[in-house]
Amino acid sequence: MEDLELNELYEEALKAIDEVDSIEKVNEVRNDYLSKKSKFMGLMSKMKELSIEGKKVFGEAINKAKDEITRKLEEKRAMLEKRMLDEKLKREEIDVTLPGINYDAGGKNPFYIIQDEMIDIFLGMGYEIAEGPEVELDHFNFELLNIPKDHPARDMQDTFYIDDNTLMRTHTSPVQARVMQEKQGKPIKIICPGKVYRRDDDDATHSHQFGQIEGLVVDKNITLSNLKATLELFIKKMYGEKREIRLRSSYFPFTEPSVEVDVSCDCGGKGTCSKCKGTGWIEILGGGMVHPNVLSMSGYDPKEYQGFAFGVGIERVAMLRYGVDDIRRFYQNDVRFLNQFKRK
Repeated sequence: MEDLELNELYEEALKAIDEVDSIEKVNEVRNDYLSKKSKFMGLMSKMKELSIEGKKVFGEAINKAKDEITRKLEEKRAMLEKRMLDEKLKREEIDVTLPGINYDAGGKNPFYIIQDEMIDIFLGMGYEIAEGPEVELDHFNFELLNIPKDHPARDMQDTFYIDDNTLMRTHTSPVQARVMQEKQGKPIKIICPGKVYRRDDDDATHSHQFGQIEGLVVDKNITLSNLKATLELFIKKMYGEKREIRLRSSYFPFTEPSVEVDVSCDCGGKGTCSKCKGTGWIEILGGGMVHPNVLSMSGYDPKEYQGFAFGVGIERVAMLRYGVDDIRRFYQNDVRFLNQFKRK
């Protein structure tokens, strides 16, 4: 009786294994027939009814059946795993004769090419980067820079006001004022890159938004010659060793003395091309010695500390470098324009 029941259970298990079509079902069959609560373990409970010799024979038969079922399950698992691998390889088959896919990077906007290059130059000269809010208080944008209310210099920087005391910054100089307020009495050597805003005409050379990088150095025994040497090194690294600079007297409320800085033209300073309008020089930035009033308002003794500051427009440098004819091209996202600046 027991042998008949064992044979039927064995045949039932083999049939179940044949019908298995997934790894999950292999595990289900294993649990049904080989686990502690399986059908084969149920047969083991009947051994108490058998003689000692009968128990030995029946126990060997059950173990043999279980071993055979275990082997069949492992064979089924191996076959299913191989089939799954073959199907996966077939799905992922690569035709090496097909042409490759070219993942070209897009062209980087020359604005950022120039900005990154300028920042790298000044970082190499020991400057630190300082940043500040684009929506600025009048106190930092004007008053701490020696431009009190009703000062005529405000008319030159007419801008977008949020309210009577808050505006879109007209230059990155407020970042300098904030750093001086924070560092009161300590040396400073920073550059301040960022966007600035002014109410201006939208034409080939003007935009209501543009980029600036301003620099500030405050320490003891700082002179105008330090400013000239700094700008000369910057220009040579930016445009080449053959370029020269010249300083012309100018006026800025926050510097005294103030200078406009010109760089020699591509024509070698001969004035033989239209870019420099026949002068041989191109105005590129402004600077000067930090005004004593600016130092005093930020906690520096102008008799002990001096400083110089400068500001350069990023688009202007880019236009000169690449011969861009319209400042608006930097903001139009024209793919035809940007593709000219793809990395080789």
